[in-house]
Amino acid sequence: MDFAVNVREKQNALNVAISGEIDAFTAPKLREVFKPYEGKKGLQVLIDLTHVSYMDSTGLGVLVGLFKSLRANDGALTLTGLSDRLKRLFDITGLSDIMKINTEIEGGV
Repeated sequence: MDFAVNVREKQNALNVAISGEIDAFTAPKLREVFKPYEGKKGLQVLIDLTHVSYMDSTGLGVLVGLFKSLRANDGALTLTGLSDRLKRLFDITGLSDIMKINTEIEGGV
């Protein structure tokens, strides 16, 4: 499956839809997507992972880095559309305890 990121920016919010696999090869590409928004105060980011079929530790690292950056600048990160497999990954790593994972929202973009 091809890797793709679709970003919609509206005021101080980003809706991001990711599809494909987030791994050592694609994680740097994802990191570059978020780079222009580093340090932006109060940014609200919603990431839709509905079409992500696989994520490894490098993908988690990108999301953790984004989470820390947003939190340091009074922003927020919400993840949605996690498959059972991805939800389990976030549970096992303890990230589901610190990151907002919304199972009610369908689709960010």
